[in-house]
Amino acid sequence: MKSGSKATPGPTSRSYRGWLGALLVATCWPLSWILPGLRTHFLFFPLWLGYILMVDSLVAHRTDSSPWERSRSSFCLLFVASAPAWWLFELLNRRLGNWIYLGRAEFSDTAFLLWSTLNFSIVIPAVFETALLIRSLNWVARMAPGPKLPSSTAWLSTYVAIGGSMLAFLLTWPHLFFPLTWLALLFLLDPLAFLTGRKSLLRSLSRGDWRPAVSLALGALVCGFFWELWNLYSYPKWVYRIPFFDFAHVFEMPLLGYLGYLPFGLELYPLAHLLLPRSAQIELGLRST
Repeated sequence: MKSGSKATPGPTSRSYRGWLGALLVATCWPLSWILPGLRTHFLFFPLWLGYILMVDSLVAHRTDSSPWERSRSSFCLLFVASAPAWWLFELLNRRLGNWIYLGRAEFSDTAFLLWSTLNFSIVIPAVFETALLIRSLNWVARMAPGPKLPSSTAWLSTYVAIGGSMLAFLLTWPHLFFPLTWLALLFLLDPLAFLTGRKSLLRSLSRGDWRPAVSLALGALVCGFFWELWNLYSYPKWVYRIPFFDFAHVFEMPLLGYLGYLPFGLELYPLAHLLLPRSAQIELGLRST
């Protein structure tokens, strides 16, 4: 269900949104790299807001619609759902220790909580907007149907059991099973979203439509590239401590670590819709047509 009023801006309004986003990126990116001392904690959000506005404008130009144009309130709720979604991964990382934040000691616990929550709020809107842009590409639109995943009650129970086992393995032996961080929640949460009538990838995959999954996976990978790029000379910043794969870095991330962004994009879809109230389920244009 869409929430809020529907807007019908023309091309000029869309261009303004895109140029505003470009201005934010062009301003905040260099400042985040060259200003002395602490700076990225207050530049990260406007930098990524600029990215989100640019991509939303591109989506609107290509498809004549976008999350911003369909519903302002639903667009804003993407940010609201994003913060607790990423805090869940931060909670898992307390056990895994796969990334740490340089500069953390310079913030009080309250300040770190507030700044982190603000900055974590861009994850879901950035990935979803990028997924929509990829979904609009001709080669994605023309993708042939793929295998149909079963969605019977027995299979849903199997998926949940697999996800629960993955979560148990990664929490029990984090040094060995840390990659399951980016799969366990998908198997656990997408069947739950399916069963409760919320948006889920299984609805399209059970029909053999893999376009939503491909769009979300690649959308997260594109965002991952920019996360890692813009993090490189930032401060505060994150660095990785990944067993076995800590080599061939592209920015701070080991090259093989980028593979984790692909299932991460899939995890975000059911997670977002389980966090949002039922009355505010967001239509992102990823359904089969």
